[in-house]
Amino acid sequence: MLLPAKAEVARQLRRYRAWERVMLASPQDREVRSTFEDSGYTLCVLMGKRCAREAVDAAERYLRTSLVTYVREQGGRTQLAGRVRRGPPSDRRSARQ
Repeated sequence: MLLPAKAEVARQLRRYRAWERVMLASPQDREVRSTFEDSGYTLCVLMGKRCAREAVDAAERYLRTSLVTYVREQGGRTQLAGRVRRGPPSDRRSARQ
């Protein structure tokens, strides 16, 4: 599981919250709404979630917990030792060549 740097998540979460406040102050402004939605989409991509609310929750949880705890909460593996391939790559060419 690839996870973004906590500093980047914190930065994007601050950006989302700032645009959320602006959007709530002037919901009729299409440019503001578009920028707010873009910031939510960025969080979705960073956190691997399908909606902004889930992404915000995941980002907050990620920032307040350790990496190992977060991965465990997400149902991921903390070690991939069983899946890591050891040794040189196999030669798939035919012996006749």
